[in-house]
Amino acid sequence: MRVVVVESPAKAKTINKYLGKDYTVLASFGHVRDLPAKDGSVRPDDDFSMDWETDERSEKHLREIARALKDADTLLLATDPDREGEAISWHVREILESRKHLKDKTVRRITFNAITKRAVEEAIAAPRDLDRPLVEAYLARRALDYLVGFNLSPVLWRKLPGSRSAGRVQSVALRLICEREQEIEAFRARDYWTVDAVLQSGKGEAFRAQLTHLKGVKLDRFALGTEDEALAAVRAVEAAALEVLSVEPKQARRNPYAPFTTSTLQQEASRKLGFSARQTMTVAQKLYEGIDLGGETVGLITYMRTDGVSIAPEAIHQARQVIGSEYGPAYVPDQPRLYKTKAKNAQEAHEAIRPTDLSRKPAQVARYLTAEQARLYELVWKRTIASQMASAVLDQVAVDVGDRGESVRLRATGSVIRFDGFLRVYREDIDDRTDDGDDENRLLPPLVAGESVGRESVLANKHTTQPPPRYTEASLVKKLEELGIGRPSTYASIISVLQDRSYVRLESKRFMPEDRGRLVTAFLENFFNRYVQYSFTADLENRLDEISAGTLGWKTVLRDFWVDFHAAIEETAHLRVSEVLDALDAELGPHLFPPREDGTDPRVCPKCREGRLSLRIGKFGAFVGCSGYPECGFTRPLVSKGDDGGEALGDDGTKVLGTDPLDGLEVTLRKGPYGFYIQKGEAVKADKAAGVKAVKPPRASIPAGVDMTTIDLGTGLKLLSLPRDIGEHPETRQMVSAGIGRFGPYLKHGDVYKSLPKDDPLLVLTIGLNHAVSTLAEPGRGGGRARAPARSLGEHPETGKPVTVHSGRFGPYVQTGTLRATIPAAEAEDMESLSLERALELLAARAEKEAAGGTRKKAPAKTAAKSATAKKTAAKTTTKTAATKKAAPKKAATSADGADGDAGAAPAKKTAAKKATTAKAGTKAATTKKAAASKAAAGADADGASPADDA
Repeated sequence: MRVVVVESPAKAKTINKYLGKDYTVLASFGHVRDLPAKDGSVRPDDDFSMDWETDERSEKHLREIARALKDADTLLLATDPDREGEAISWHVREILESRKHLKDKTVRRITFNAITKRAVEEAIAAPRDLDRPLVEAYLARRALDYLVGFNLSPVLWRKLPGSRSAGRVQSVALRLICEREQEIEAFRARDYWTVDAVLQSGKGEAFRAQLTHLKGVKLDRFALGTEDEALAAVRAVEAAALEVLSVEPKQARRNPYAPFTTSTLQQEASRKLGFSARQTMTVAQKLYEGIDLGGETVGLITYMRTDGVSIAPEAIHQARQVIGSEYGPAYVPDQPRLYKTKAKNAQEAHEAIRPTDLSRKPAQVARYLTAEQARLYELVWKRTIASQMASAVLDQVAVDVGDRGESVRLRATGSVIRFDGFLRVYREDIDDRTDDGDDENRLLPPLVAGESVGRESVLANKHTTQPPPRYTEASLVKKLEELGIGRPSTYASIISVLQDRSYVRLESKRFMPEDRGRLVTAFLENFFNRYVQYSFTADLENRLDEISAGTLGWKTVLRDFWVDFHAAIEETAHLRVSEVLDALDAELGPHLFPPREDGTDPRVCPKCREGRLSLRIGKFGAFVGCSGYPECGFTRPLVSKGDDGGEALGDDGTKVLGTDPLDGLEVTLRKGPYGFYIQKGEAVKADKAAGVKAVKPPRASIPAGVDMTTIDLGTGLKLLSLPRDIGEHPETRQMVSAGIGRFGPYLKHGDVYKSLPKDDPLLVLTIGLNHAVSTLAEPGRGGGRARAPARSLGEHPETGKPVTVHSGRFGPYVQTGTLRATIPAAEAEDMESLSLERALELLAARAEKEAAGGTRKKAPAKTAAKSATAKKTAAKTTTKTAATKKAAPKKAATSADGADGDAGAAPAKKTAAKKATTAKAGTKAATTKKAAASKAAAGADADGASPADDA
């Protein structure tokens, strides 16, 4: 008997179908242990020894593996074929060995790049030992991330209140986003002009050309900087006798793109499908682990964490066969295409991402897949097929037109796809293009040198330069890869951590830094500059790769890093918060206080006209405040006015929209710590002496993505009226309402919430009943809180009532009638495979527990009456005690001086006891807070992405 250990139950289920009765396939459910989230888990003073901790869930899986090993002679560790997979196998072996479960057992490591019967059988036939250098590379990476998280994050919390964490790689990615924002803010638009003409050939055929030379001088981009200059150029073209000066035909070949790596898959899935990096990896994981294709479970794509671009010879051969049969022999190149990675840090040995069987066309498997899975599989299939297709052939022509003296010259270009080749299957989108794209299929009429050319029109066109675009997920991943920062398994989690920490937000699919993120970046650049340098981070990645290759000792890397890093941490110990603020105020000054057009001091408070504006810190993080506080309470967010919508506000940080016709109160647009909002009226502080009661004005959040300049009084009043009733659901007769909550616009139907689409952020104000009902019927949308529809397992054999599976607020459960039973966490991982028999077992156990008094029952009438009497008595006692306490202060004060003797002894003793209890509670709260902080630090960096997330 052999025991095979993989990461996830889905993978185990697929592989188990390939192997016979002599194999038991079990899942570890990702990593089985990790560094405890507390100080001292990695000890640099003890040669970087590390403590490991196994959680309760992992203990259960390890016990199952141990039980299976009792009747087995071999343990096959079959986790993923990368650094993380090697680490999981190493952890499993170490734990089982320490517990004496591997005595007289053979332990071997097997890997496969695809989950197919053939790949699994080949892997079992060629086992190997654990790759120690790969394990050591994992240990070094995990220790580095821990040391940075647990040493740098506390510095942030102490010196920069409101910050969450810092990480070895996340902070560098954050710096990229913040620097791009600085470039956008520093950008100054510049106008320029071009002269474009519609010309005619001798046969009267029209074509377009652009002026390139004027008075014998080649025009650069800004040569025509004013309208007058442009119009003068137009007159010169109109006055010239134009003819064809030259015709330059040439043929160009365009080669196909390489198959997908992790990075390029994430980029293209973002551009073409609108998937986030994490969404792409989650869907790809399912396709890799196995899909049931009508009774046969098979992995549809190869391993999806790779930076290799080569594919197996048999896959190339199959691709050429598919191309020939589907598109014809002309599309099959003479020789197979072989690709070699250009990534300077490529270290993964597996293939590119490709279908395991290219004969499985997207249309054939689509009915077995979810919509997301089908779209991603089609993308992978097309890219792989296209990579082995013939090149596209384009006929390109460049024609120069001008007068004989060449006082003016214009150029016309055209390009015709003579043979589409791979373009028939796949075209890659170019991200962040600012031009009009290629001239493909722009035809030019037949032209010959010396031919006279007529004019239809000559126009001067104004253009304005645009700032560099903000990063999308695709372009950020591409930039990280270019810099050599991060690895295939880390990009998705790096991006997720930045959003989870509220350091950046995603608007219109582009990253914008939050106030907190900009402040953290400025702090790190000022006090830990070396550790956010791109070259330093990339060099550290290279050293980790050297560990993987077995050419560098892992503890050598840790020692070299720790000496300087620890010294940098120690240097910040003497820093006061005020010193940090002064440094950041100077660093961010040009951004926070840009020069004013009228030349006045940008730091003068716009409210009191006397105070000076500077950077401040509050419980919600950083903001700009007046030095005249508390007399002057002017504040504004850290982000300066600009693309965030701040230009919609006045100097005092508000914009008056009008007055409510019903009560005459002023309605204003404002910005707070959590974004823009609408407010009606003004807040009033309570003043007991004057008999004034506190007034909290009505407020309404504005959803992300709304252009603040378009918000008017009508929109503001509608937002203030939320939530609003839309109408009764035609089936349940329950009211359906719409509102804006913590997670954005939503629909509510009974106890079910459903997020509204983000592409129309103000739909919440106009959505009707029919649209709302159809939206509620859709499967749960990403980021929403709608519960997944129930899945029927069959009827209960005794009651005849349906047995259903639900996704509840606190986890999945099964239900029949009014009886509900929670599905254990271990089984919830693979809820889709839950059977009726297992559901009946859970329901029976729950019914038995309730019958035995396991749930809270309604109190009998007598007990309830007794309880009510007790409550009444307690209320009287409380009132009496309160009255006594009110009279006690004088005695207590006397007792404190020691002049009252026994008279004050009892109250003093009581007060001391109360203080002791409070102190104890405070200590407990502080301990809890510290533990939570440690947990946050432990997850400070997303660099070591764990397959546990995918399990």
